[in-house]
Amino acid sequence: DTTKDVEYIAKKILTMRVFDDSDGTMWKAGVKDIGGEVLSVSQFTLMANTTKGNKPDFHGAMGDGEFGAMMSVSLVNEGPVTLQIDSRKFEYVPIDDTKPSKKGRSGTATPATPGPSAEGATLS
Repeated sequence: DTTKDVEYIAKKILTMRVFDDSDGTMWKAGVKDIGGEVLSVSQFTLMANTTKGNKPDFHGAMGDGEFGAMMSVSLVNEGPVTLQIDSRKFEYVPIDDTKPSKKGRSGTATPATPGPSAEGATLS
């Protein structure tokens, strides 16, 4: 990560409205608004590329730390959601499941059944 990445993520964490405001209205206050604190735990040793094959690739996880070093972290999630914040903008592109794979499988592929819409999802 670059300094720009760190600054972007730090600002996002401090200003993202994920807490209730003083009236109890959800999603109206950020860490700074409630006078909260942040515990940031780097997980670079846990990040693996899993796009190829069946074995995780940890080559990109090597940084200044020690690969495979033990980390003991305990926490209690107080909320119905987990947020992943990334400083790099990317977009998920749907995969066309109706085309046969490039590995030369024969036969006709069956389109995947779409799951529930994100628009209809509820938080509990």
